[in-house]
Amino acid sequence: MQMSDIPFGTTDWDTVEKTEHKGETGAAFWRTRHFGSIRVRMVEYTPGYLADHWCSKGHILLCLEGELLTELEDGRTFLLKPGMSYQVADNAEPHRSSTRTGAKLFIVD
Repeated sequence: MQMSDIPFGTTDWDTVEKTEHKGETGAAFWRTRHFGSIRVRMVEYTPGYLADHWCSKGHILLCLEGELLTELEDGRTFLLKPGMSYQVADNAEPHRSSTRTGAKLFIVD
């Protein structure tokens, strides 16, 4: 990830428009900012959310609230709790997320 031509700034995430993205079950609500080619999101998953696709995009993801279960296409699973993060490269390991309880995440990709 190359970060250039981004002046110093702050983000009040409560003022960023929320968009809804339905999962196979539940929904994800994204607040998204773009800084050049970098996308930064605050994402909230409803309880019972299950992604409707396998994702191949690289991310750096930090769990802020709740619990997030990340499943890799090869069957491995990882449970993230507040303060835990994961990172994965573009096209490295397809993954999808779910949560029983709901979760709030900070994601850079």
